[in-house]
Amino acid sequence: MSGLMKGYIRAVDAVNYRVGRVMMYGIFVLMAILLWSSFSKTFFLPTLWTLEMAQFVMVTYYILGGPYSIQLGSNVRMDLLYGEWSLRKKAWFDLFTILFLIFYLCVLLYGAVASTAYSLGYWGQQPFSFFAGLVTGAEEIGRMERSSSSWRPYLWPIKTMMVTGMFLMLLQCISELFKDVLRIKGDLT
Repeated sequence: MSGLMKGYIRAVDAVNYRVGRVMMYGIFVLMAILLWSSFSKTFFLPTLWTLEMAQFVMVTYYILGGPYSIQLGSNVRMDLLYGEWSLRKKAWFDLFTILFLIFYLCVLLYGAVASTAYSLGYWGQQPFSFFAGLVTGAEEIGRMERSSSSWRPYLWPIKTMMVTGMFLMLLQCISELFKDVLRIKGDLT
C-alpha cells in the first residue's frame, strides 16, 4: 500500500511542480497586460479588454499556482504552536485538517463544474452527465455565457481553468494526506 501511495505522490507532485513552475511566469503576463493598459490609457485610446484580461490571468496564475504552493509548504499557517511540534505530531494535525480541506475542495469542484456547464449553455441539474454527454455526442453546447462587460468575452475558458486548478489542488491535497500517513507510519521523513 505504501508503494502505491509513494507512486501517487511522485506522479501528482511531478505534475503540480511542472504546472507551478510554468505558472510562476504568469506574473509577467499580468504585468505586460497592466503595462499595456497604462500606456494605452495615457497615450492612446483606452482598451476595453485589459482590465478583464488581467483578472482572468490573475485567476489562472493564482488557482494553477496553488497546488505548487501547497507542495512547497509555502501556504500560510498559524505557527504559534505548530512550529514547535515534532514531525509526527505535525503529520497527525495535518492529517486531521486536510480532510476538511479535501471536503471543501470537493464542494468547490462540484460548483465549478456546474458553473462551467452553465457557461457552455447547460441549464440542467446534472453537470457531470452533461460533460459525459458532450464526450459521447448525446449533448450539445448551447448558448454560451458571456461577460456583461463591453468587451463580452466568453467565460468558459476561465471557468475551465478554475475547474482544472481545483482538481489539481484536490490531487495535491490527497498527495499531502498520503505524505502525512506515511510520516505517521515512519516511511517518509
